[in-house]
Amino acid sequence: MEDHNIVDLYWFRDENAISETDKKYGSYCNTIANNILYNLEDSKECVNDTYLKTWNSIPPTRPKILKAFLGKITRNLALNIYKSKNCQKRKGEVPLVLDELKECIPSQNDIDTEMEEKYLTEYINEFLKSLPREKRIIIVQRYWYLYSIKDIAEKNNLSQSNVKMTLSRFRTKLKEFLEERGQYI
Repeated sequence: MEDHNIVDLYWFRDENAISETDKKYGSYCNTIANNILYNLEDSKECVNDTYLKTWNSIPPTRPKILKAFLGKITRNLALNIYKSKNCQKRKGEVPLVLDELKECIPSQNDIDTEMEEKYLTEYINEFLKSLPREKRIIIVQRYWYLYSIKDIAEKNNLSQSNVKMTLSRFRTKLKEFLEERGQYI
């Protein structure tokens, strides 16, 4: 079923919307949740919460890209579950990814207003657009989907050391790019 048809099902409050969403995007959402939570039960619960949140969001929202809409909801819910369950534990890719990004992105404590946060997002998007597609894919896999270095290497037919070097160079260049635009750590 096409995305716009699935969105229409939500819009008209047809319960088939959830089963059609699960058929088309269940695996995608489970992958996102499990990359963050490393627990099948928690991931399944997260995906079910994604469907509930989607049901409650459409209407009034009519997402242009359903896959991205679902991915964002799943990722945010999974990160919230992760934070609540692992406050003191360091487990999975989440702490590694956050530690990596800490080197080049200003901390939330340094951002005083929503406007500054908006500019930071715009700068990061601008920087990402300047990169070759292959590098953007690796970066999104690591910092959006939270894939392990090993998984990224396998998916892109690269060595793990190549992936590590690409990510390291990305963080260094991003830090310089942001500092040039007044975003300091």
